[in-house]
Amino acid sequence: MTDTLQSTTRALMVQGTTSDAGKSVLVAGLCRVLARRGIRVAPFKSQNMALNSAVTKDGGEIGRAQAVQAQACGIEPSVHMNPVLLKPNTDVGAQVIVQGHALADMDAVGFHNYKKVVMTPIMESFGLLQQQYQTIVIEGAGSPAEINLRENDVANMGFAEKADVPVIIIADIDRGGVFAHIYGTLALLSESEQARVKGFVINRFRGDIKLLESGLEWLEQKTGKPVLGVLPYLHGLMLEAEDAINCQQVEAADHQLKVVVPVLTRVSNHTDFDPLRMHPQVNLQFVGKGQPFPAADLIIIPGTKSVRSDLAFLREQGWDKQIQRHLRLGGKVMGICGGYQMLGETIADPHAIEGEAGVSQGLGYLSIATTIEKNKCLQQTEGTLTMPNQMPVTVKGYEIHAGVTQGVSANAPLQLTDGPDGQLGCDDQVFGTYLHGIFEQQGACDAILRWAGLEATQTPDFDEIREQGIDRIADTIEEYMDLAVIWPQWADKFKR
Repeated sequence: MTDTLQSTTRALMVQGTTSDAGKSVLVAGLCRVLARRGIRVAPFKSQNMALNSAVTKDGGEIGRAQAVQAQACGIEPSVHMNPVLLKPNTDVGAQVIVQGHALADMDAVGFHNYKKVVMTPIMESFGLLQQQYQTIVIEGAGSPAEINLRENDVANMGFAEKADVPVIIIADIDRGGVFAHIYGTLALLSESEQARVKGFVINRFRGDIKLLESGLEWLEQKTGKPVLGVLPYLHGLMLEAEDAINCQQVEAADHQLKVVVPVLTRVSNHTDFDPLRMHPQVNLQFVGKGQPFPAADLIIIPGTKSVRSDLAFLREQGWDKQIQRHLRLGGKVMGICGGYQMLGETIADPHAIEGEAGVSQGLGYLSIATTIEKNKCLQQTEGTLTMPNQMPVTVKGYEIHAGVTQGVSANAPLQLTDGPDGQLGCDDQVFGTYLHGIFEQQGACDAILRWAGLEATQTPDFDEIREQGIDRIADTIEEYMDLAVIWPQWADKFKR
């Protein structure tokens, strides 16, 4: 590998000192910066572990962060942008998805050994993207300094070495100890890996930069590598989370509708609720283990990777009794995907897809029965939604589920391209659907919130909010990072 960035920045890898250091956000922002300048760019993450996933147009499954990064590039998401996705289904095991499709369930040791095999499709996907785009912005996973995972690594330096790409390392100063994080991470890398690191980015800085300057000078002197930028803390930044639940809510003088979402042990696609977090009339609260439900107008049971075990968890928390009381008092209940299945009469898993084989009794509010099958439904879809006493509205979203549900009538509330979906029950107090992303369209969000009791809805344009979030981080990167050092071949495009 050469010592300069110029010959190697047909790809650039962003690694972090820790999880949640800002890798996903930085990659999205860098992608938007390049796309603004007419450079054909694509995101890439060789291995992702997340229960927030997205569906590509051709029916593949990737990490949600890579779908957002593709949006930042102005391109359609592809399975090759995230060739390996791990979806945890226990504390020690996960479903392994390769190039968009489920391969097998593996425990941690089994997957660690499998990494030698999975590097082949990873490099195949990376090569295909390189043929189509001028440059690739790559996201690492966790930290490259996790020495217990260095052998057979496919997510950080193992991939960087194989693909021969330069690396920048980002660290979150808001956590504290940023210089130790950066210096220690670099010290734990091999000599060839250290040479691959071309600089550092410090993220989420608050305060006067003058107080940081002596530390930056020390870091550059000790490592011989530049600090490429110090990014400020961006309050209220809206960018979909890769995995951790974001409880941040838009400020509003009057939250008129109270919505509660129970956090299940394997909760998935909780980005479904981002439009409600950003809604000025909605007070959205996530309720965790051991917590009772506060007073609410609407309870939404989210999706989950392990429906039967999370249904048992819901009952262990006494939430089933609280849902029953909530309905008795006139409240509304909604279920999405796994939550929809829980609202039915039975959930059967005869093939032990999500755990032990068997049948669980559902909550019994909808007259449906679900069987977990071997083949997963992965598709984008659209159509119309008709809620009680309302006109039909346009809706679109995506489905990710192994369950096949019986009992859906021809006049179901959702009429989608692939057929009817969902059900209303209990005198129209309970509503369930497989459709993820249902709150992202203003009309559909309005219809559901009116059904839940919000009379004069003022739903914002979520697509615009998401675009503004991507633009905001790109603007920040352009202001605070030395992009000409990273991409010298395009230095003229980054003149300030």
